[in-house]
Amino acid sequence: MHSSNDNFVQILPMKIVFYTIFLVPFLMFSQNTISVHIHNVPSTEGNVNVAIYDSGDTFLTFEGVVKTGTTPAKEGMVMLDIEDLPAGEYAVAVFHDQNGNDVLDTNWLGIPKEKVAFSKAKMKTFGPPKYKECCFRVTRDTEINVIF
Repeated sequence: MHSSNDNFVQILPMKIVFYTIFLVPFLMFSQNTISVHIHNVPSTEGNVNVAIYDSGDTFLTFEGVVKTGTTPAKEGMVMLDIEDLPAGEYAVAVFHDQNGNDVLDTNWLGIPKEKVAFSKAKMKTFGPPKYKECCFRVTRDTEINVIF
């Protein structure tokens, strides 16, 4: 005669296999949205551009951009959703493309002439912050505030 413990021991490995095959891959590849709230937009001219990075090695390079988004500028605050991001570590860089030329305009020293901002960090006197100063973990839909 089998006890209820024997049934439990037989069913448990089948449940583990089921969850491993079907549930774990679903969770690993679940996609998330970062809602970026950009504050202190100075005018309605041009666009606000957002770039998402996932590595310190490629932070602030064109090749390192994971996702981008653009929204028309609106004085005060604008919001932009960056969708379909797997769980991971990310940093956000934002600039107000005031003249709408899709380029961060700089002076002859390379200093931005348009407003620039980052997640969790501010522009430094002698350049932008490092990736580790800006990065944050995403494990579900996330809101982040960025202030010009």
